[in-house]
Amino acid sequence: MKLPISMLFDFVKVSLNAGEIAELLTMAGFEVEKIEIVEGEEVLEIKVCSNRGDGLSALGLAREILAKNTSASPTDLYIRASNRFKLPDENTRSVLSVPVTIECETCSRFAYRGFKGLRNISIPDWIQKRLRQMGFRPISFMVDLTNYVMVELGQPLHAYDLNKLSGPAIIVRNARVGEKLITLDGVERELTPNQMIICDSKNPIGVAGIMGGLDSEISNSTIDILLESAHFNSQSVRKTRKHLGLNTEASYRFERSADPEGVVAALNRVRELVVESGHEQGSLEGVTDEYPGALKISIITLEVDRVSKLLGMMVTPDECRSYLTKLGCSVDVYGDIFQVKPPSWRPDLVGEEDLIEDIGRIHGYEKVPELLPFGSTARGGVWGFYRLQEELVERAISFGFDQTVTHSLVGSSVLCNRSSEPVEIRNPNSPDTKFLRNSLLPGLADVLIRNGTSDGHYFELGSIFQKLENQYLTQKSIALISCGGLMPLNRKGDQVPVADFYSLKACLEHLVPTKLQYGDSSDARLQPFQQANVRCELFTGILGRLHPKICKLLGVADNVFAMELLLSGEAFDDSTRQHFALSRNPSVRRDVSFVISKEIPYSIVEKNLQESLGSILESMWLFDVYEGAGIADGSHSLAIALTLRKSGENFTDEQANQEREKAVRGLESLGAKLR
Repeated sequence: MKLPISMLFDFVKVSLNAGEIAELLTMAGFEVEKIEIVEGEEVLEIKVCSNRGDGLSALGLAREILAKNTSASPTDLYIRASNRFKLPDENTRSVLSVPVTIECETCSRFAYRGFKGLRNISIPDWIQKRLRQMGFRPISFMVDLTNYVMVELGQPLHAYDLNKLSGPAIIVRNARVGEKLITLDGVERELTPNQMIICDSKNPIGVAGIMGGLDSEISNSTIDILLESAHFNSQSVRKTRKHLGLNTEASYRFERSADPEGVVAALNRVRELVVESGHEQGSLEGVTDEYPGALKISIITLEVDRVSKLLGMMVTPDECRSYLTKLGCSVDVYGDIFQVKPPSWRPDLVGEEDLIEDIGRIHGYEKVPELLPFGSTARGGVWGFYRLQEELVERAISFGFDQTVTHSLVGSSVLCNRSSEPVEIRNPNSPDTKFLRNSLLPGLADVLIRNGTSDGHYFELGSIFQKLENQYLTQKSIALISCGGLMPLNRKGDQVPVADFYSLKACLEHLVPTKLQYGDSSDARLQPFQQANVRCELFTGILGRLHPKICKLLGVADNVFAMELLLSGEAFDDSTRQHFALSRNPSVRRDVSFVISKEIPYSIVEKNLQESLGSILESMWLFDVYEGAGIADGSHSLAIALTLRKSGENFTDEQANQEREKAVRGLESLGAKLR
C-alpha cells in the first residue's frame, strides 16, 4: 500500500521525518519497503500482514504511531474519526425510499447514504494529488471520494447511479444458477450459487466486496447517487475473488477483515468531504443501516505475570494496561488478572498470546536484553540403559551376526525357559500364539529353520515375560544362535572354521566390556558338559551347545550353539562416562614391528604401549602376525600401527620418532626384539 506522509500527519502530530516514521512502523510490524518522492512529497510503500486489515488505512497506522511514540498527539481529524464522524443532527433513516434486505449470513451489515443533484462538482486538487501519489487514477467526483476515504479509513465504498436501478430496493443474496453480470471492467461473468452479490429489485448490480456492475456505473451524467458501505465475510470475498480472477482494492481490504463498526463512519466522512467541496444538497438525508449480524467480541483473560516471562523483558502492569488502552482495547483490572476487550478493528486478537505480542510490539523488541541462554538442557544422544542396548546391537552386527525381530507371542516349544512359568494370554488366536515368550531362543531357532541352511548366525534383542511367585516381570534379553561356517567360502575346497563353544564364548566376550564369571550349568536345553552359566554386574545368562535331542525335534543340525543373557538396567550407569575435547591438530602414524614370545598375551602388549605413550596415543591396532622362517620357535612377529596426536600442537617428524622410541623401549622390557 502506498501512503503519502501528509495523510498520516492529518491524523497525528509528531516531530518525526519520513525515515523515522518508516522505522517506527517497521518495528511495529508494518514493514516500510521503500520511500519514494511523488509530486514533491514523500510516499511510504508499506507491506501489511494478512491478518492486519486495520493497517490498510491512514487511520490504522496513525493508531500505531500514537501507541509507540509518547510525544505524538492526535489531531482533530483523528478525534472525529475515533468518534465515527457522528453528526448530532443526523436522521436515522435516509429519505430515499430504497429498502435493504439481507438474505445471506456472509453479509453482517449493509448501509447507504443518498446524494442528489451532484452536478458540475469537481474534486478538490489536494485529493486528486494524493490519489495520484497512491497510484489511483482520478475518475469522477464520487468515485474519487470513495477511493480516498477507503485509504483514509480502511472501509471500501461503492457508488451506484440511483436512476439506473431497476427498482427501489437493495437485496444482498447469493447468486442463482445461470445468473450473469457485466462488471465495471466490461467483462461478462457467470456467477455461481456460493457467490454473494448485490441486486436491485430485478437484477444483480455488483459482486459484493469486489466490483460493481457496469449497468449501474457512475458517469458524467450522474446526479443522484446511492453510496454503499457494508461489511462482508472475508473468506466469502476471498473465494469469490479467486474464482472470478478479480483483484481490487476493495477485495484486498475485505479479505483482511475491515472494521464492521466503521461502516457508517465512512459514509459520514464522505458527507464531510462533499460539504467541504461546496455542495450540501442531499447531504442531510440520513443513513439507512441494516445490521443483523451485530459484532460480538469475546473477553480475553490476560495474566500479567506471563507477559514478562514470554517476552523475556520486564514490562510493568501499568505499562501493559497503557499499551493495550492506546491500541483501543478496554481493560478491567482484577489484581494480576486483566479482562481485555479488543477493539472492533482487531479480529486477530483472540487469545492471551496475541495480547502479549501486541504489548511487546509497542514496548519495543529492541528492548529485549541480550542475555546468554540459561536453564537445563537434555543430554544429547542415546544414553543410559538404551545406550547399552544400542551398543550390544552394534557389537553383535560387527561380529557377523544378523539381527532378527520375532513375535512376542509363541506356542509351546522345547526351547522355552523351564525355570519360569509361561504367561498365558486370555484369548489367543491360535495355539501358536498362546503364551508370551519367556525366552528369545524359540524365535531364533525358528529363523534358523525357516532359512533352510546349515550355516546361520542370528541374534535378537527384545523383551521376555516371566511369572515368578505370582509376579509378572518384563525384562530385556539378548540371545544369539550360531551354526556352521564362521566366514564365507572364497573358493571351492576352502576349509573355514565352524561355530563351536569357544567361538560363541569369544562372541560373548566381544559383546560384554566387563569381566565375566563362568560357572556350572544344568540347563536341559543344552548338552551336558558343553554349557556354562555366565554372570557379571550387567548380565546373567547361559551359553552352550543345543542338546542333540532338541536339535532332532527341531529338525536342525546337531552343531547349533546358543546363548541368552538377561540385561540388568538398574546396574547400568554411564553417568561417569568421560568426554574429551576434539583436537584440531592432525595425527601422525608410526608402525612398530617386533618379535615376542607367544607366552605373553596381546593384552599385556597393549597395556605396555599405553603406559609408554600416555595420552598422546589416540589408537592402535594389530595389522600383521607372522610365524615362519627367521622367527624362533615359541615366538611370533607382531606389527602394530600407532596413531599419535597432541592437543593444540602439531607433531614434528622428530617428535613422532622420539615417541616411537619410547614405545620400543617399553616393549623391550617385555623381552621383545625390534625387527
